[in-house]
Amino acid sequence: MQKKKNFWPNNPSKIPCMHLRFLLLVSLSFVFSALCAQDTTSTSFGNGLINVVAKDSSWSTKSTFRVQTQYEGVLTDDNSYTDRYRVRRGRIKGNGWVGKDQKIKYKYEYDMVNGQVLDAVLRYEFAKNWEIWIGQTKLPGNIERVISSQSLQLVDRSILNARFNLDRDGGLQLHHTHFLGSVMVKEKLAFSQGEGLNSTNKSKGSSYTARLEIFPFGNFEKARGEYKSSDLRRTKTPKLMLGFVFDHNEQAIRSQGHIGSYFSNASRNLATVMADAHLKYKGLSIMLEYAQRYAENSSPVIAPIEDDHGTILVPGAVFYTGYAANAQAGYLFKSFWEIAGRFTMLRPEDQLLEDNKEQYTLGVSRYVYGHNLKIQTDASLLQEANGSSEVMFRLQTEFTF
Repeated sequence: MQKKKNFWPNNPSKIPCMHLRFLLLVSLSFVFSALCAQDTTSTSFGNGLINVVAKDSSWSTKSTFRVQTQYEGVLTDDNSYTDRYRVRRGRIKGNGWVGKDQKIKYKYEYDMVNGQVLDAVLRYEFAKNWEIWIGQTKLPGNIERVISSQSLQLVDRSILNARFNLDRDGGLQLHHTHFLGSVMVKEKLAFSQGEGLNSTNKSKGSSYTARLEIFPFGNFEKARGEYKSSDLRRTKTPKLMLGFVFDHNEQAIRSQGHIGSYFSNASRNLATVMADAHLKYKGLSIMLEYAQRYAENSSPVIAPIEDDHGTILVPGAVFYTGYAANAQAGYLFKSFWEIAGRFTMLRPEDQLLEDNKEQYTLGVSRYVYGHNLKIQTDASLLQEANGSSEVMFRLQTEFTF
């Protein structure tokens, strides 16, 4: 396996110009904020290194820094054990608003490990309960993906998410909220490029995503509480979100639609259907997911084109299709220790000639300052239909300033 290139070279003069420009911009924004805004140095831990509001209340900004450090060990069938220590994630992120009516909001996030912009989006509330989003951010896909990696109940997301999530994309989103009696309903629509994160090439087709969310017992106690895995607030009355997603990715050129390998001479129209549910009540949290992807009116496998001598003229392509299901539950004790378990099944389409997989995960977490400072560990057993299996152990720390 090729060794991953270190993001920070030994010679500082060789740091990529893009990274230097970004870090310089962030540094200048910190200085500008400190000079132009009122003093808010008394903000609590995890609420931002910078958290300021302009003296005339015309704008605000909050900037945070977060790091995950991780140990991972894997034991395979042949009793070989491999492990690694790494910085799993390192992010600079921020958000705020512009204008005294606070109808224009923004969000950004930069990945320091991989050296790329993740989020750069403006949100405009053009009418009551209506927002339009412009820029690059997460698509309204499965709940597990939309939940921040900072707010996960286990060390990382499931193998369902690895194969079927919609990830981030650049484009437009429309969000609306309304009530049917005591039932809250949210509709989210997205029109995006379809090639995913930081795609700079011209797109052959586009992606159309719709997500419907239903809250039978009203909104969660904290804003976006449905997108926090654990019930750290020990919700006093049951809260439930039901979500339904459909995505049509026209002329996709990546193996998993918005993510995966690029194909230079192949494309497919891919459809993804998802459903999920999230329940919280008195420390108990339950999350269920289903995802399915299929190639519309065609095979997900494109055979290579060869000449009479067997020389490949045009390489083939395999688009990942099939379905998966995921069930996860956890219980938070009053001491802020939590136990959680997850079962995931993965069923690739037969034409892919890949084995079915099942994974069992058991985890323990200790929340020191909520999701801002926590220690998590989990162990997973991955079993394949061909009889092979592996055990994975992980230990991870999260701290966010």
